[in-house]
Amino acid sequence: MAAYPERPIQLIVPWSAGGGTDAVARFVASGLEKELGKPVNVINRAGAGGVIGHTAISRAKADGYTIGLATAELASYHWMKTSPVSYKDMTPIAQVNFDAAAITISAKSEWDSVPAMFDDIRNNPVGTYKLSGIPAGAAYHLALAQALNINDVDPKNVVVVPSQGAAPGFQELVAGGVQIVASSVPEGKTMRDAGLVKTIAVMTEERSSAYPDIPTIGEATGRPLDAGTWRGLVGPKGMPDEAVQAISAAAKKVTESDEFLEFMARTGFGVKWSSPEDFGAMMAKSDELSGELIEKLGLAN
Repeated sequence: MAAYPERPIQLIVPWSAGGGTDAVARFVASGLEKELGKPVNVINRAGAGGVIGHTAISRAKADGYTIGLATAELASYHWMKTSPVSYKDMTPIAQVNFDAAAITISAKSEWDSVPAMFDDIRNNPVGTYKLSGIPAGAAYHLALAQALNINDVDPKNVVVVPSQGAAPGFQELVAGGVQIVASSVPEGKTMRDAGLVKTIAVMTEERSSAYPDIPTIGEATGRPLDAGTWRGLVGPKGMPDEAVQAISAAAKKVTESDEFLEFMARTGFGVKWSSPEDFGAMMAKSDELSGELIEKLGLAN
């Protein structure tokens, strides 16, 4: 029997061409081609907040020749009843990315710290303070909800003004329509550099070497937290172990390469590689936590 792979591999991306997930997928695909010696063709299957693409991955033939780049939204679909698809329908291969959530407010805000912000959210009526930069129930919304929850603030007190990405969310923040944006740290760089906003915490246990002046949520509140969004390679359930191990080993080499590290640093994405076993455990934990937060937020339909 010939060694895997014998023919080209298809990599499904559940988001549109030109976006961040697509950019990461295409760089990973190029690296996998070099390591595996076969073409890895990226196919964008966007729509319905990632549901269409994730469903397509789960329904593909489990022969190792169709894989996908799953994103953190996979942990929310079945809880919000937008789709039954979940991590249980996937074979974990390798995590390649983790981006920590950050809390950003207007430079004109009277809040000078996270505790001050949390106190006001706790002590004012629901809807007094609004959040943007994401759709309701998205990974960064759940990250902020988790931070509020562990600090004894009802996460429903902050109302989401949905936006398709961080850029319109920051515009709304500067215009005064919302008071908080939840996003990755790099997404706020332009506005921070212009002196229009200030990022008051990042949800990691250690400060970012790229942004050493931004305190961690643990430093700000005394309650550490790692929360944000992730991307990783998966296949349909039942994928052959030979294919899983071959792609995982190749992905590890890709994520450790100077080219990938430089690309991710330049574009502001965090690098995080995990083995199939560790990635599977992380997805299960992410799913469980998402369910708890979505229930608290009243988003479970």
